[in-house]
Amino acid sequence: MEPLQVVVMGVSGCGKSSLGQALAHAMGAEFIEGDRHHPSENVARMAAGVPLTDADRAGWLATLADLLTKARQEGRPVVLACSALKRTYRDVLRRAGPLRFVLMTAPREVLAQRLAARSGHYMPASLLPSQLATLEPPKADEAAIVVDATHTLPVLVDTVLAQLRTLHTQPTAP
Repeated sequence: MEPLQVVVMGVSGCGKSSLGQALAHAMGAEFIEGDRHHPSENVARMAAGVPLTDADRAGWLATLADLLTKARQEGRPVVLACSALKRTYRDVLRRAGPLRFVLMTAPREVLAQRLAARSGHYMPASLLPSQLATLEPPKADEAAIVVDATHTLPVLVDTVLAQLRTLHTQPTAP
């Protein structure tokens, strides 16, 4: 059986990194923080409050797909935290092989509060509206797991693990 690869996705402030790290730990998987792989130009744009374009994201997504491909070839399970806001972005990631997507959702007010309270991150709260406008929730054929990000981390991990156990026998096609 191929190693399980999971992408925890959603807009900034939903808790992708926190859930991704906790899920990876629970699964005995490697955690990849997608934000750490943005080129410096992208980080500068976001820090300046400029939303990224599809072209800005292309190289970043290709890098993440390459990391997933390498892990798959080496037989390593991985959890990737990545916004994956559009289906076309998820399709780039799927080139690495079968993936399971976990969409984290939360009310706009909760997301805005989390972003306002966060320090040391280049993504300003002012970009939340553009992220919400860009988000294309996965369609039924993507078989994504959708979780309410307002739940506690232990509840989220348990929920995702239970659904992964059910779904792992039927991964989505690349």
